[in-house]
Amino acid sequence: MTKRAVQDQRELIHLLNRREMLGFLGVTAASAFVGCGADLPGSQTQSIVASCLVSPQQTEGPYFVDEKLNRSDIRVDPVSNSVSQGLPLRLVLRVQRVTSNTCKPLPGATVDIWHCDAIGIYSDVQDGPGGFGDTRGKKFLRGYQVTNAEGQVEFLTIYPGWYPGRTVHIHFKIRTEPGSEVGYEFTSQLFFDETITDQVHSQPPYANKGRRDTTNSRDGIYRRGGKDLMLQLSKEADSYRAQYDVGFLLPT
Repeated sequence: MTKRAVQDQRELIHLLNRREMLGFLGVTAASAFVGCGADLPGSQTQSIVASCLVSPQQTEGPYFVDEKLNRSDIRVDPVSNSVSQGLPLRLVLRVQRVTSNTCKPLPGATVDIWHCDAIGIYSDVQDGPGGFGDTRGKKFLRGYQVTNAEGQVEFLTIYPGWYPGRTVHIHFKIRTEPGSEVGYEFTSQLFFDETITDQVHSQPPYANKGRRDTTNSRDGIYRRGGKDLMLQLSKEADSYRAQYDVGFLLPT
């Protein structure tokens, strides 16, 4: 069986299990794709089991580069040692393997994140968004960590900026065995509260870019499950802490 066929088969398993869980929970279609950590109305049982729903997958986009940079602080460009300017953001992701009615931490998984800088530029791409040019060879705001025994990784980055046609977001990819035919891959995006984004983007260096042209509700990718991929944000002195619990389905 080809790798593509295996992936297609796993996508089918992913969908079937999500439907089974929704039936178990007895929730409505409106809450069909609830990401881990989201609040559910209803009984205490629903609130407890809600964190075991599978998080929505979303497009990888054109700017993923497998840099193989194992690091927690992704603000520094290892080529030039320059530091991306912006409001510090501590991002904590907890990856949990979803079964029929429970969540268990998934240790040993590789978690990549990547996003644009404060003025909407991605590193290491030939033709960047919004008309920005060649940044090949630069490696800022990219990196990976391996989940610990609790299924957790932590990154130090900056609050992302924006570029035309997209709301503010962070890409992430989870791989159980990178480069292997038997490995499993999950790719999605994380989103931010609009009010907090407006506050952050009113400050330099973000303000130099001007007001963003796309909000969450106007973003076509966000509209396909983005409400269930919202980061939980909390203020920490002159920075933010963001957390999301990823419900990750692995075939048995």
